[in-house]
Amino acid sequence: MKKFNGYFGKFGGSYVSPELKKELEYIYSEYLKLSKSKAFIEELRSLQTHYEGRPTPLYFCKNLTEEIGGANIYLKREDLLHTGAHKINHCIGECLLAKHLNKSCVIGETGAGQHGLALATACALLGLKCQIHMGKIDIEKQHINVQKMRLLGAEIVCVEKGSQTLKEAVESALEAYSKNYKDSIYCIGSVVGPHPYPTIVRDFQSVIGKETKRQAKKQLDGEIDAIVACVGGGSNAMGIFSAFLNNKDVSLFGVEPMGKGNKVGENGASIKFGVEAVAHGFKSKVILCEGEVAEVYSIASGLDYPAIGPQHAYLNEIGRVKYVGIDDSEALNAFYLLTKKEGIIPALESSHAVAYAIKKARQMGKGKNIIVSLSGRGDKDVDFVLSLNKN
Repeated sequence: MKKFNGYFGKFGGSYVSPELKKELEYIYSEYLKLSKSKAFIEELRSLQTHYEGRPTPLYFCKNLTEEIGGANIYLKREDLLHTGAHKINHCIGECLLAKHLNKSCVIGETGAGQHGLALATACALLGLKCQIHMGKIDIEKQHINVQKMRLLGAEIVCVEKGSQTLKEAVESALEAYSKNYKDSIYCIGSVVGPHPYPTIVRDFQSVIGKETKRQAKKQLDGEIDAIVACVGGGSNAMGIFSAFLNNKDVSLFGVEPMGKGNKVGENGASIKFGVEAVAHGFKSKVILCEGEVAEVYSIASGLDYPAIGPQHAYLNEIGRVKYVGIDDSEALNAFYLLTKKEGIIPALESSHAVAYAIKKARQMGKGKNIIVSLSGRGDKDVDFVLSLNKN
């Protein structure tokens, strides 16, 4: 059997120093052993059930569906997990891996704060030190999550370089990790970064797709026509898509942030505007400006990343997943509509997926079924969204 080298087609790989590459290869080999360990699997499943709150419901949006007048819209309710988003799925797994490797400190980055919050939570639970790198602008936008991280004992590193958002937070975290990888482990927040992170994060997030498939079989007789998920780096999307990649009868849609325009710096749509390049230790579709990784934008802090996970780039290239765009105003409209019609306040990231599902439902018509990965809840975004009405 050919050894997996971290590439999905021509995308992926590990573009780091030889010393760090050796460490990452060690982490991957230990992860493969651990993933086959009965004791590890039992501990992970126990925490998923009794701590995270799995399984999450597959919920039919009756009111929204009636309002739209098209296909049935269902939500995979990752927003109901402990800490409020899907990020806890891989953070618990990565922190268990850190414990197995006898690492004393976990280093991570965050944009919307959900990965940082989930990582700080997992570290508190498992007795690990936690260092979170976060852009200054995101710290201001996501004040509630920052305060929660501090309460949980995490050290917050404020990044004031460049656009002061997720791109710079990733760069800062990678730099810190490269200087202290012997005692720490980098727990990345999405299916991005050098191999093996895109694979490890996808595997821990695959619980979303596995549950969805079982629930749809019971609730919908397995009749799924489309699955929709927002995509920044793409962890929630890979999590739900992974169980359906071989089922060609199910259309898969990744929703990118079109932000406020088509110019560089106005959006974060890596598939639409990116080119093949290396960024942050991996090769993918990357938005560049004059040959350098560009500063990007989205109203949703968790989507303003200049590259997409390498498996997403590959799935786009082979045509298995269709990547589409939703702009800020469409996401905001979906945020308000779902809140008012279903009593569910979605994260701004997830609102992009909801917005596209609404469009698609109208096109598909009645009798069809669309499942949206509702990756997180919008508590963190309420103050920011309400402030927009004052401007």
